[in-house]
Amino acid sequence: MYKAFMCAMLLAFASLAFCTVAHAQLGAPPIAAPTADIEVHQLPLAYKPISFNPEKATKAYLARVSGAARARSDSYFEGGYVLLVVDTLYGLVVMGLLLWLKISARMRTIAQNFTRSRFWQVPIYFIMFVILVTAITFPLSVYENFFREHAYGLSNQNFGQWLGDFGIEFAISLIGTTILVTLLYAGIRAIKRAWWIWGAALTIAFLAFVMMIYPVFLAPLLNHYKPLPDGPVKQQILSMARANGVPATDVYEFDASRQSDRISANVSGLFGTTRISVTDNLLKRGTPREAKAILGHEIGHYVMNHVAVNLLWLSIIYIIGFWFADRAFRFLTGLFGGNWDVRTIDDPAGLPVLYAAFTIYLFFATPFINTIIRTQEAQADMFGVNTTREPDAFATSVLKLSEYRKLDPSPLEEWIFFDHPSGRNRIAMMMRWKAEHINDPDIKAGPVSPQ
Repeated sequence: MYKAFMCAMLLAFASLAFCTVAHAQLGAPPIAAPTADIEVHQLPLAYKPISFNPEKATKAYLARVSGAARARSDSYFEGGYVLLVVDTLYGLVVMGLLLWLKISARMRTIAQNFTRSRFWQVPIYFIMFVILVTAITFPLSVYENFFREHAYGLSNQNFGQWLGDFGIEFAISLIGTTILVTLLYAGIRAIKRAWWIWGAALTIAFLAFVMMIYPVFLAPLLNHYKPLPDGPVKQQILSMARANGVPATDVYEFDASRQSDRISANVSGLFGTTRISVTDNLLKRGTPREAKAILGHEIGHYVMNHVAVNLLWLSIIYIIGFWFADRAFRFLTGLFGGNWDVRTIDDPAGLPVLYAAFTIYLFFATPFINTIIRTQEAQADMFGVNTTREPDAFATSVLKLSEYRKLDPSPLEEWIFFDHPSGRNRIAMMMRWKAEHINDPDIKAGPVSPQ
């Protein structure tokens, strides 16, 4: 049936074609096609193009910080390059003294005299270790975090206030790290050679726990937190949070001005403790647009799940680091263990060896760690401007951050030392975004970028 049907259709088309050709051959006159007049008009432009040069705008913004202010900012940040090396060498010297003078071995013996339990010997030793190391490094801490900050006008505290905060941070660190190290050595004794896997997993779990409790239990120990009063800024922040799935029902303000004038905000917490916080400095020194732009950036970190991504990267970094520390310990104690009275890796007296090895590892890993963080900060910048549509407000916020961050480093400087994109790159990103949206109604309405 199908073949018969197709044959019939072919015959029908053939007959039609034949008739058409025959009709033409008989000389039938052609029939003219209908015509119509067509009018051509120039359509009006949907918009008037706006001339905007993102490179010129970036340079104009950067030029707003010049002279003494730029020199002070560069000097402060570049001094950090030197301090990174100084801190590393200082720490290695301190660890060397503890080993070669057998101070670490004596502290181990004191712990053994207190108890025969190897579990409890570790925290007893470690508390002595932390107190002694903190005392030895205290002069450097005072210089870096008090005198140097005052020299650059970046601290609002007198020495008593600074010392109070230092004491609180020391107490928190002592409690937390004592628990961590005690469990670490328990794992070393139980697992033996593969302890470095346990060490990395335990450290990551500990960091996740700290992130979870930080906004609720730790941050209020240093600053006073209170709900931000109702107003347009708070409503804009909460609206952004709701629109982007941030599980926060309030915004908190805290008195960062008791420490410095730095502007900041954060979306912190984990596993149900998420909290949006802004500094009083941001509310006092920044405009509502700048506050919105910065919070858009911080919400971006939450939406892109950077906490989990960071924990994943840190897992890799710590696994490699603990493996390196294990190999370094076995090599160095094989050479000098008799001089140090340290033979086995489960001996707490060998902690300075592990500490020194990990310090060296982190020093050389600094550019890679900074690159991971800097990449996430750039992603949050882009999320923030797409969410808030405030490129100029973010650019002016970056200029305020230049009080303690170098604005225009070389590419090599940025790769090694910067854990955020440089000011130049952040502003350039905002201006490129603006160039692509320059004819959008809200962007056309301003503010106007410098050119």
